[in-house]
Amino acid sequence: MLTSVTGVFLVACIVELLRRRKLKEKYAFLWVLTGLVIIPLGFFPSGLDNIARKVGVASGVSLILFLSVAFLFIVCLQLSNEVGHLEEEGRTLSEEVALLRLDVQDLQGRLKETRELLPEANETAGRGAAGQGDRS
Repeated sequence: MLTSVTGVFLVACIVELLRRRKLKEKYAFLWVLTGLVIIPLGFFPSGLDNIARKVGVASGVSLILFLSVAFLFIVCLQLSNEVGHLEEEGRTLSEEVALLRLDVQDLQGRLKETRELLPEANETAGRGAAGQGDRS
């Protein structure tokens, strides 16, 4: 009975995390499936022993332990893959930021040069505008 209650609690927690958008759907499927497999085990404990014997395992508890370790191994592999992908993406983004920073510094340098030349251009433009006003 405790097994079934645990399974129901697990599924309820996963649904709540999905509802709050704290867990992505691609991860939730595996956890919901796990919860749904756990729920009937509490109601039919002898069924697990029958499955274990058919698979060639001495007891249902040993089968659950083996499947749990295999499941966690798969989850660890998948998360390691995600971490590797995120590290690569972070490195790529860092390189892009560094290149953009160089571009900004270059543009700031050009702007500074333009501002230094700008007063001379303003004086020339001001004289031209004044001269045009006198002609009218």
